[in-house]
Amino acid sequence: MTVTPETKQKVAQLREQLQKASYAYYVLDHPIMEDGVYDQLYRQLQDIETTHPELITPDSPTQRVGDRPAAKFTSVKHNISLYSLENAFNFKELAKWETRWQRQLENIPQFAYVCELKIDGSAIALTYENGILIRGATRGDGTTGEEITQNIKTIRTIPLKLNFPIRGRVEVRGEAFLPLNVFEKINQERSKSGEALFANPRNAAAGTLRQLDSQIVARRQLNFFAYKIHIVDDSVKAREIESQWESLKLLQQIGFLVNPNRQLCQSLKEVEEYFQEWDTGRKTLPYMIDGVVVKLNDYQLQQQLGVTQKFPRWAIALKYPAEETPTVVKDIIVNVGRTGAITPMAIMQPVQLAGTTVQRATLHNSDRVSELDIRVGDTVIIRKAGEIIPEVVRVLPDLRPFGTVPYQMPSNCPECSSTLVRPQDEAVTRCINISCPAILRGSIIHWASRNALDIRGLGERIAILLIENNLVTSVADLYSLSVEQISSLERMGIKSAQNLVDAIALSKNKPYDRCLYGLGIRYVGSVNAKILAENFPSIEVLSQATFESIEAVYGIGEEIAQSVFEWVRISANQTLLQQLQAAGLQFFQATHDNSTNLALFSKTFVITGTLPSLKRDEAKKLIEQAGGKVTDSISKKTDYLLLGENAGSKLAKAKKLNITQLNEAELINLLKTNQ
Repeated sequence: MTVTPETKQKVAQLREQLQKASYAYYVLDHPIMEDGVYDQLYRQLQDIETTHPELITPDSPTQRVGDRPAAKFTSVKHNISLYSLENAFNFKELAKWETRWQRQLENIPQFAYVCELKIDGSAIALTYENGILIRGATRGDGTTGEEITQNIKTIRTIPLKLNFPIRGRVEVRGEAFLPLNVFEKINQERSKSGEALFANPRNAAAGTLRQLDSQIVARRQLNFFAYKIHIVDDSVKAREIESQWESLKLLQQIGFLVNPNRQLCQSLKEVEEYFQEWDTGRKTLPYMIDGVVVKLNDYQLQQQLGVTQKFPRWAIALKYPAEETPTVVKDIIVNVGRTGAITPMAIMQPVQLAGTTVQRATLHNSDRVSELDIRVGDTVIIRKAGEIIPEVVRVLPDLRPFGTVPYQMPSNCPECSSTLVRPQDEAVTRCINISCPAILRGSIIHWASRNALDIRGLGERIAILLIENNLVTSVADLYSLSVEQISSLERMGIKSAQNLVDAIALSKNKPYDRCLYGLGIRYVGSVNAKILAENFPSIEVLSQATFESIEAVYGIGEEIAQSVFEWVRISANQTLLQQLQAAGLQFFQATHDNSTNLALFSKTFVITGTLPSLKRDEAKKLIEQAGGKVTDSISKKTDYLLLGENAGSKLAKAKKLNITQLNEAELINLLKTNQ
């Protein structure tokens, strides 16, 4: 089947949206998208790639296992991985799931399902040693999370000591959440103090767990439902738990709050009845749910089925559909994006939708505006499905007030008054003035973002002030800013100004691929930027490359190649690159030469525990720069174990294999003495 340009554009849009949402959710803990919306987008992309497998690239979210955790807390590796769940959105998909797992078995035994409400909160991993809580961590990417033990201890429904001791290690999984009445109280208090309101209970729970002050966490009264227990070392007790149902009972016995609204079902028909019952009943619950989790009850059967790369085969989440609600359009405006894209937006009477207050909804583009015939004063139906922000589904013309007129898209940019253009092959209207304040603002914010140059303290407010005071006309101007200039801005003191100048200077050390990504070339995400940097070792080489040579790189499609090829040939962009290079930015791929320290060449390291000053990523980078390799597991091929505090089982294994152990200071000395 021929791939149309529209299909390619849709794939690119979906990937960009999913990547942004994934980063915001897993790394920043600041979600920009509802779970249901993410699920819908993911399924759209998955369906297109199934139909057109030639469009699959290594950077597609469908090829991703998970994202890295945030760096603000200590990263810890989970002793037992926390897998995501496959989603079903109707009973037909649920039946297909049952057929799939049954095909994995030669003989289908007698089985039952355990149905549990899917709490809309934040997943937590708890570790107990001989009955005492020793660690609490966020889910993170399922393999690595963030250690938040002090905050976990403030949750009253999490026992610090189990009701009766279980020898060795116990791993408990569950969901931290905010009851709705507590959530409303928190928002009322934040409103009175002039603070931004939390969008929904899930965001509030995630934000609370990542508070550095545990007293704030205690005041917010988080709650916790446990739903899984892994008894690692106590073989006698482990043999007594043969099913999920028994596991839930044991959790209650040892001191955990377990959701009482669970049910043991003997068939999918009973599962469907449970799901339908709670579709109505969820509106009366004191907390939010977004679906039902269906698990095979028998642990032996779970073990037989195992897991895929992403999901356990023996469990699935049956999700409730996206909500729709009516509201009234008060105004229609347009936003100017970083690429100059003009997006019409409906400003509406605020309404509650899927647990959030909504007063804006995207209208996508001028074609969609014409199709809807939307007007100020119209009553419209909005929903949260398929977009980062809510969208208008349809207009109710029977409720239209007399005298309304169709909305006309502006012909000039609302930010700079330049004439807007609409390329012949695109549905999007654009401002093409590179000096447009909106485009410049977006460019600076993107350049300073975490995945790009990671300039701490340079957010939207500062970007606006810099532009309004004529201190910057491009990202290159950031590197000539002085402390005096920045401190003269509103609400910027000498110390804040110095911190920002230092952060800007520090960004000069960022590698070539981060600089490429920061340029904001259309379709070039962080993964594409790495691929380009690896294949075109300097910006000069990339600038001279032909379209064919760029497109020939594995993972770089036609659209990306065309976008890069055209971008580097625009004279204004060439000037920008020259200015950035003159400022000291690294638009070249760093390579080892004879003067490079390769003291650890071919040596294999494993890192365990918390290091005194280095983060794990920093230690790994030092080792790799010196020619070494870092792996996750101890083996006979391991040369060194880099040892920090609270070392786990890796230390015992290293001693058994007589592997050399180093602390952080010894690693630094080893690097220095071999330079």
